[in-house]
Amino acid sequence: MWTSRREFVKGATASGIALSLSRLALAEEPGFAARETLPGRQAWNPAATGVGRIDGVAKVTGAKLYASDFRAADLPGWPANTSHAMLIRAADATHVYDGLDLSRLGGALKPAVVVTAADLARTGMRVPEFYAGDLLCPVGKTPLYLGQPVALLIFENFDAFYQARLALRDAAVLKFGKETGPVKMPDYGAFRFTRVGGPTPDAPDVYSPVKNGWVSPGFFESSGRPVWARLPVPAGQAYAEAASYGEKIRAELAENNPALLVLDREFETQSVDPMFLEPESGLAWYDARRKNLELVVGVQSPYEAAESVAYLLGNAQAAFRPARINNNFAYCGGGFGGRDHTPFPLYVALAAVFFPNRPVRLANNRFEQFQLGIKRHAFKIRTRIGVDRATGKMVGFAADHALDGGGLANFSAQVATVGANAALGIYYVPKVDVTTYAFHSRGVTAGSMRGYGTLQTMTALEVLVDEICTALSLDKLKKHPIWKERAEQKARGQQGGILVGTGIACATKDYGTGGDGTLASIEIAPDGRITIHCDYVEMGTGIGTALANRVAVHLGSVADEIALAQVDTFGPLALVTSGDSYTMDQKTQDAAARNPRWVPAISTASTASIGAHVGTHAAAEAARIIFRFGLWPAALELWGIAPNDPKASQWETARWKDGELVVPGLPPLALAAVAAKTHARNGVTGAMAHGFNRWAWSQATFALNGQAWTADIDALAVQRGAGKYVRIDRSNVKFPPTDFNRIGQSYTSECGHVMRIEIDRATGALRIAKAYSVLECGQALVPELVIGQAQGGFAMSVGYALLESLPLYEDGPGNGKWNLGQYLVARGSDLPLRDLEIEVLPAVDENEKPKGMAEVVMVPVVAALLNAIYDATGHRFQSLPVTQAMIKGVLK
Repeated sequence: MWTSRREFVKGATASGIALSLSRLALAEEPGFAARETLPGRQAWNPAATGVGRIDGVAKVTGAKLYASDFRAADLPGWPANTSHAMLIRAADATHVYDGLDLSRLGGALKPAVVVTAADLARTGMRVPEFYAGDLLCPVGKTPLYLGQPVALLIFENFDAFYQARLALRDAAVLKFGKETGPVKMPDYGAFRFTRVGGPTPDAPDVYSPVKNGWVSPGFFESSGRPVWARLPVPAGQAYAEAASYGEKIRAELAENNPALLVLDREFETQSVDPMFLEPESGLAWYDARRKNLELVVGVQSPYEAAESVAYLLGNAQAAFRPARINNNFAYCGGGFGGRDHTPFPLYVALAAVFFPNRPVRLANNRFEQFQLGIKRHAFKIRTRIGVDRATGKMVGFAADHALDGGGLANFSAQVATVGANAALGIYYVPKVDVTTYAFHSRGVTAGSMRGYGTLQTMTALEVLVDEICTALSLDKLKKHPIWKERAEQKARGQQGGILVGTGIACATKDYGTGGDGTLASIEIAPDGRITIHCDYVEMGTGIGTALANRVAVHLGSVADEIALAQVDTFGPLALVTSGDSYTMDQKTQDAAARNPRWVPAISTASTASIGAHVGTHAAAEAARIIFRFGLWPAALELWGIAPNDPKASQWETARWKDGELVVPGLPPLALAAVAAKTHARNGVTGAMAHGFNRWAWSQATFALNGQAWTADIDALAVQRGAGKYVRIDRSNVKFPPTDFNRIGQSYTSECGHVMRIEIDRATGALRIAKAYSVLECGQALVPELVIGQAQGGFAMSVGYALLESLPLYEDGPGNGKWNLGQYLVARGSDLPLRDLEIEVLPAVDENEKPKGMAEVVMVPVVAALLNAIYDATGHRFQSLPVTQAMIKGVLK
């Protein structure tokens, strides 16, 4: 049952503009809708067969699914012709920008519209706070970063656009004046995490961020670097206390104590590109007469993108300010974090409003994606670790991290804190002092990317650990032939001029952000057809199949339709939010929660690491409600069991098998029969739910069928029979305490990895001979997809360790000349395609929930590979990537 437009407009506006967010299929003719809608059991049943993907056929047969696939002619109701736009970007960030010379674009190549920073200011455009900085560099300013857009060019037809793009590729169309050097900006974030444990691991801490709160230094050098030392000033006493403990820890590590083995090492990681297959793309049409803006984009954070576009245009002049924005969210051709909070949709919207009444497409080619797309942070790390020689226990740890955040803040501060919190990996150390800061530079913006700070710091840690011990206490890895046969294989290789090395590493990685909102609705028709709507985004992870399987456990069948990237579908919940869920205090949250429609966050970005845990949660809770208050009472009636019969309360013993509801001692019931009876008796046939997670799920109680139902959700609406959704008021709502933000990550999954490599002594060429990963992910909703994520993570790790690297500044992607000719990613020839073994540990029990594992599978692979290189060569590399030339350079 779809929400009416009137109901939606009453419940969802931003900056005074009515917002609508939908998957493209909703407004399309049946043929297009059939291509866009994820097919369920009418094609085949993955829950029954245990194999396959719901979206697999559409993808391998080339159906139009992705944002880059669409043109105006594909969208009924749109004008037939598509215009095209391009961004002109600055490859100089040390001189004043003096203007644009487009004289070479004469005649047919002349753009129909040129949009500059002056136009944005003139028309009242606003930059959302998250993207603070000029969307287009104004004349008279030095560009904030390499690759910063300075102008948006719009062409009426593709031929002119294409020829103009070629003409401008190597042309010097930007004019620059005096040299200023790079723009100086404050750090994006600086934090110190210091802990002094009690006399035992279980005793209360003497001092810690959890006990005493997070601290940041209040003073900075003229260069912008934080002053980490304790200063003799009255201000900043909270920081001074942490600094005092931290300096004492560092002094103890610096002592020449013969009882301690102290390692002091530096490690450096590089900037890399997410390299998702589909460059960012968007299509937009502003119907000026109706003041209606239509957008087609592919992002990981649809709710944020919609709000940001509304804010951008919310204070614009009347001619540029739509009354309604309909955001259509297509599939993402890969993400890896690079499409989370991307500014790209803002430029797509600008193209449309500055060229009204004609659909405009803005699509990066690979050169442009390298130049402007979000990158992984480059880290500089110094680590000191002290180990008691007698016991082998780690007793002290100190580390300093510096992150190059590039031109815009994005998630730099968060990456810095996550990296610092993860710097000790799986190990316990009673005395810890970690400083971290992320700084602005003229480099391309760095932000969220798979592994999010932990890949960098845990790699440095596991290489250090390899210096401390010869093996980690992981039985699964120790018993594997790769490890057991390492000496034998090393001896064999030496006879043929091959250096053989074995490496091992393990990691734990958090999943979730501490502020995750999720929405879903489930409906069942009289014939048993099931429909799922969910706000989660498909970006190659198979979330549709995971949703189908998790819901099928409760409803007995895979859904017939699954609509992803939905937000406006959930109008009946009438949710509102306020404040920042990550920074609000408990008093503010408690006051806000008195409003029965308030939640800390409505919908948040989709990431592979929380797809199974967060992305399917609301759907599972909604399905449980349909079963408990719809299908189960109907089944009791079919069985002739009275509500007061003791058997009526045994709903948790029921199971679905081959599409039939099975209870011991009772005849099985077909799903269609139970669904028909549910509709006939006006039972619950649809449920819409919202959940919020801050390292624990929100919880509330709802009155259903005269009973109190408590679940891990905070908002609920139900549909009875064929009626409309009705919101059910909650009671006893419990949102996770705000202190959980300070305590940090409490959801983690583990992965261990061991590999054997062979290095040709003459050339330094490295081959991965065998590799084995063992991981745990709780309940595996689709085991094949878990294996696929592990395989993909392995390939990304190999590229990160051995091949991929982007120079940070003028020689890097910001100059607009980078493509796959220079940027090397892992190919099949770099991987052990037949010799990669992945073992997924079974769930602890049938009630264990899914865990996020898409990031943890990357982390130990890099360190294991570096440790194997050391085992083979006797040389320990301290920077990435380790290239063939570097390996050959250390061979004797």
